[in-house]
Formats: sequence, structure tokens, C-alpha cells
Amino acid sequence: MRKKIVAANWKMNKDLAEANEFLSNLMQFVPSTDVEVLLAPSYTNLWHAYETTRDFPVEIIAQNVHEKPSGAYTGEVSASMLKSIGVNRAIIGHSERRQFFNETDEIVAQKVNILLQNDMKLICCIGENLQERNANKHFSVIKNQLKNGLFHLHDSDWSSVVIAYEPVWAIGTGQTATPEQAQEMHAFIRNTISEHYNDSLAAQVSILYGGSVKPQNAETLFTNPDVDGALVGGASLEVNHFIEIIQAL
Repeated sequence: MRKKIVAANWKMNKDLAEANEFLSNLMQFVPSTDVEVLLAPSYTNLWHAYETTRDFPVEIIAQNVHEKPSGAYTGEVSASMLKSIGVNRAIIGHSERRQFFNETDEIVAQKVNILLQNDMKLICCIGENLQERNANKHFSVIKNQLKNGLFHLHDSDWSSVVIAYEPVWAIGTGQTATPEQAQEMHAFIRNTISEHYNDSLAAQVSILYGGSVKPQNAETLFTNPDVDGALVGGASLEVNHFIEIIQAL
């Protein structure tokens, strides 16, 4: 059975005091949910967040990782560094990394590899922009991102992979894919995995929706059979909103 997951991506938000207040409130809720709760704070808050939540059913994950194991890469953080402080999963391929930091599918594939080499898990983000959707290229874009970033993996590697479909046109815009659009793409992703691997493997992969998820639309998104949770951006900065989204799943 696929895991139901709600992941918070704080991006470049929350200082230490703000993070601590959020975590204190969240800890009062998480013991009462069966949903797998993931939280991605900034690098500066990773260790504190891990220490604060280590006795609770919350997994602290990284927003990114560098594709090389070590070296002269000023300002970057390696997989082994993350693992040394108890972080065992990272988000990779986020649309903002692709857009603002020129990360390609090739770099995403390298990040996939470095995480797996360190026995870590990953959330791999894929998604099309508005121009690609309007040109009816969204399916081919998603298929290529899957092929280039993930389809070199062995069957056994997929137990460490979660996919987040994030239509770029819906991130931070207030727009959200309709439940029908989300289900259509999630089903396409699952079918594409099935075609390259097999039905059994595809059925086990959790596929999250990311793109202006909020309490008002979470439940309708989650009713879709191929939507297994959410990667939440802006709404995850407010603890009550994040809890409401978890409860909707």
C-alpha cells in the first residue's frame, strides 16, 4: 500500500525562533495522525528541527543537496553532511531550482544518484510551465523529466523515491490545478512508470501534488485515487493551515 505523505517546504523562510514556535505547535498534533509528515526547513534550522522532533513522528528533510560528494563548492551541502546530522531525505529538482539555478535533468539525475549512494531517500519534483501546458506539451515534458532524471534506476531503488508533480504555473501564483487536471497527470506519471518498469512497481510509488495547496482545496485534491499527498509551500508556513492539510488526507 502506498504511503500517504504531506511534506512542508519552507523555502527561504523562518528564522530559528519562528521555526521553534512552529515546531512546538506542530508537536502537539502529530501523534494523532497516520499520515507521514515531512518537514523541510532551511539548512540553518535542520539540526535544531531534527533534535526537536526526533521523539515525534515527523521526518526532517533537506530542501536540496549538491550532486557531488565533496569538494570546492562554496555554500553547498553534501549528502553525507546531511546524513551526519540525522537527515535522510532531500527534495531535488524543485521548479525553483530548475528556473533560478539552471538545474537540468542531468543534474537532477546526479542528485538522485548521490542520495541513493548515501542510503538516503528523495522527493523528485517534476512539472511543466504555463507555456508548455498551453502548447499541449505537458505530457511530453513530464515524460522526459521522468526518463532523464529517474529511469536509469533499478527496480529496487524506487523504494527510496517519492515523486512530486508541481505544475510550475501553479506555484506561488494562487492558481491550482483542478482535481481533474491533477488526477490526469498523476495517472499519466504512474502509467509512464508502469510502461518503463511494471504495474506492481508503479502502484507502490507515492506521487504528491505540489502547487498552491491550501486547506480550502486539499480535500478535493486528495480524493483522487492517484494523488497520495502534497508537497506544500506557502501554506506550510502557517502551522494551523499545515495541520488542516494533513487532516484532509
